[in-house]
Amino acid sequence: MSTIGIIGAGAIGAAFARALSRQGIEVVIANSRGPQSLASLVEELGPTARAGTREEAAAQAIVLVAVNWSKLPTALAGLPDFGGRIVIDANNSIEAPSFKAVDLQGRTSSEVFAEWVPGARVVKAFNHLQARFLDSDPAAEGGRRVLFLSGDDADAKAQVAALIEQLGFFGIDLGELSVGARLVQFPGGPLPVLNLVRFA
Repeated sequence: MSTIGIIGAGAIGAAFARALSRQGIEVVIANSRGPQSLASLVEELGPTARAGTREEAAAQAIVLVAVNWSKLPTALAGLPDFGGRIVIDANNSIEAPSFKAVDLQGRTSSEVFAEWVPGARVVKAFNHLQARFLDSDPAAEGGRRVLFLSGDDADAKAQVAALIEQLGFFGIDLGELSVGARLVQFPGGPLPVLNLVRFA
């Protein structure tokens, strides 16, 4: 597995980085405050992780974005065209800290998000599970914790599904973004915050 980029070092971004590091997957993580602000997190993550700029994180073949919704346009502004690279949309369209839903005029959050990452193959994933579950052993309850994913590009979904599998989770493909992203959209969808476990 090649290096994974992460833009956003909040609860979800940090939990995802820990999950990657546990499997020895290299990660470059960036936030709005600069690499120096991530020194303690990178030290915790170990030798497979390093802090970088937004541009360095965005240059990886697979990039996860997990940023407060209101800050997403700024976080993604000015980045080069993604040129077919995979961007995982782990965001929810809520206003922090009020948890009030953002009015998207009937569109899914992933439809809006895709406009901010031109050239990307967008896969919706890692947004519906609370950070504390993403940060814990996916097999802790005797099965494998479920992660949903959706997207319009079959190859991109297959690569994200393989990553989910490598991290020890059980991936379930919800289909295209127009359907799957709506199912996991928070608030509004029926699947967010469900801690589901698949037993063999």
